[in-house]
Amino acid sequence: MNTMILATKNAGKLREVREIFPELTILSMTEIGLDPEIIEDGTTFAENALIKARAVHAALGENPEGYAVIADDSGIEIDYMDKAPGVYSSRYLGEDTPYTYKNQVILDNLKDAGPGQRTCRYVAAIAVVLADGQELVTEEACEGEIAYSPAGEGGFGYDPIFYVPMYGKNMAELTPDEKNRISHRGKALRRMRACLQAGKSW
Repeated sequence: MNTMILATKNAGKLREVREIFPELTILSMTEIGLDPEIIEDGTTFAENALIKARAVHAALGENPEGYAVIADDSGIEIDYMDKAPGVYSSRYLGEDTPYTYKNQVILDNLKDAGPGQRTCRYVAAIAVVLADGQELVTEEACEGEIAYSPAGEGGFGYDPIFYVPMYGKNMAELTPDEKNRISHRGKALRRMRACLQAGKSW
């Protein structure tokens, strides 16, 4: 297996997957001309990741090149908001709503939350469907806190308001290497890499 298709149109996710799998060719759906309808109606991150991977794998048809498909489903769980938005993170307040607005709404929701009440975590599930249909899934989390204000120009999504205590910075202020080292997606991708090398799932 030398090539995997990433079931996303998100340029940020594509960049991060390529950084974790430098020895493989990672292509986006757009780069190979695929745009299947994907209905993310799972109740967990793992279910949604598998839905994406299976949809793109099916869209490949006979797949003579032997491509594997890799998919991510991730989001933020905020304890003060009963772990919302969770699996609805990308659709929170509408799919096309700018994250600057989403982040501000979250900050407004937590305006009365003090130290110890702002705990949250990023969760990422990675699903791979191999050319022969075998399925592998890994899931990891990154614990943090909701910051009191946005900071940083890096990353994407909720990174500007996700405070990382071990660095004393918001996720969007980290370098790509720092983020990949501790992020939910980085950890789940490295675990998937180990699973693929061992030929087994979690």
